[in-house]
Amino acid sequence: MTTGTSTKRRTKRRRGPSPALTVHHREIHGYRRAYRVAGDPSMEAGGVASDDPRPTLLLLHGVGDSSESWIPVMDALAVSHRVIAPDLLGHGLSDKPRADYSAAAFANGMRDLMGVLGVERATVVGHSLGGGVAAQLAYQYPHKVERLALVAAGGVDREVSPLLRIAAAPLSELVVPVMHTPPGRFLTRMGIDLLRLVGHGLARDADELERVLMGLPEDGAFDAFTRTLRAAVDWRGQVITMRDRIYLADTVPMTVIWGDEDAIIPVGHAEKLVAASPHASCSIYEGAGHFPHHSDPERFVAEITAFVADTEPAANDEAWFEHRLRTGAVPTPAN
Repeated sequence: MTTGTSTKRRTKRRRGPSPALTVHHREIHGYRRAYRVAGDPSMEAGGVASDDPRPTLLLLHGVGDSSESWIPVMDALAVSHRVIAPDLLGHGLSDKPRADYSAAAFANGMRDLMGVLGVERATVVGHSLGGGVAAQLAYQYPHKVERLALVAAGGVDREVSPLLRIAAAPLSELVVPVMHTPPGRFLTRMGIDLLRLVGHGLARDADELERVLMGLPEDGAFDAFTRTLRAAVDWRGQVITMRDRIYLADTVPMTVIWGDEDAIIPVGHAEKLVAASPHASCSIYEGAGHFPHHSDPERFVAEITAFVADTEPAANDEAWFEHRLRTGAVPTPAN
């Protein structure tokens, strides 16, 4: 596994979004989908993709998060790419219906959004849950994916933070109304400060945890968050894995990015993912937690830009894909 290095640095404060990062909405299958775009004036005005030949990046966020997670890197990435960062259904400013929140359903939603926006193919960059969705998109719709960049991706192996196992437990949704009361907010912040005080591994991402927890919806729409989490995690850990099908992405350029102090999804998953995909490159950010694109946004932008520039888009070869399905399956890795 190729390992990069990075000096330890504090997570940078978010600047306000540029005009190009205005949130847009499209209705798909009767539900409003929110997304941010940069690098294509046509889409920035709420239209469809232009004929701009620059490669397109589709940025997928993690569970409970939103496209806001990508704001620190979107403008810089848009210098040489068209950039689309959607709010997954049930997240951010997208609608939150009682619906299917599995990785497969999210992949369907991304295929449909790309179609509505007139985007034929994209390099898919997925963080956490979004990494699992990105891999699922490549599996279900290989003709839509040019490259994969998996950032602290979910769906590699069982290990996951006890925090997510607890959040996926039955009746956990009853905690949210309490969190949004003044005493609940106080206790939540006290808990996060305690993580910092005792030096717990989660303290590395304390600011991000507070942002996500305090940003969770206050009403019954929190059901979307728990449905999403329970589709991927139970009391024993993650219930989905991409490693049993990742061989089908042998011809898809892939890079793996992880923080070496990730207390949400262990950095050891990066090594397991690269072992299952020997053609993938890998960068480990020293001192970074679960959000390496926040810990060192300049390095992240440089590496994604170089990854796209230095690799050819995956060929859409349906015959190869079907032949690999019939003859090339590898044993499912033991968890």
